[in-house]
Amino acid sequence: MQSNIIVIPSRGPLSNPSHWSGHSAPAAEGGASGTQSSDIARILIVEDDLLIASQMETTLTDAGFQIAGTASTGKEALQLAHAQSPTLVVMDIHLAGDLDGIDTALELFRSCGIRCIFASAYSDQEAQRRAAPAAPLCWLQKPYTMASLTDKVRAAVRELCSRPD
Repeated sequence: MQSNIIVIPSRGPLSNPSHWSGHSAPAAEGGASGTQSSDIARILIVEDDLLIASQMETTLTDAGFQIAGTASTGKEALQLAHAQSPTLVVMDIHLAGDLDGIDTALELFRSCGIRCIFASAYSDQEAQRRAAPAAPLCWLQKPYTMASLTDKVRAAVRELCSRPD
């Protein structure tokens, strides 16, 4: 049985502030299952808890994904998405700033066609109804394990890559 405890890593981007400000991490060697290095999925992390965002970044990088950036507000997320063109976004709903994660996801979908995985404690029916027009890839209920995050991101990337153009 898996624990729902999130463990903060002893290594990772916490010591490098550029990771939190949205600079791209270098592409990982190899790639996610079934992808080549030039086709590594680029993930934008939108999470206002620095420790959780850092752990997500480390976990997804170790899993072979490229991090397009991290943002703590909806405004930062929109700027990074326009600049970095991520494959998908892992989005918290409760964010610092004026835009919540759902409003941010709706704008990302409208302006860029980018879809989200919602990783949040707020996944009630009202939140899901509000988010439906953004075509969420899935919902990941907090607290979650980093293994479940990786599994959801892999499944979402497979779904996005299997769709005809």
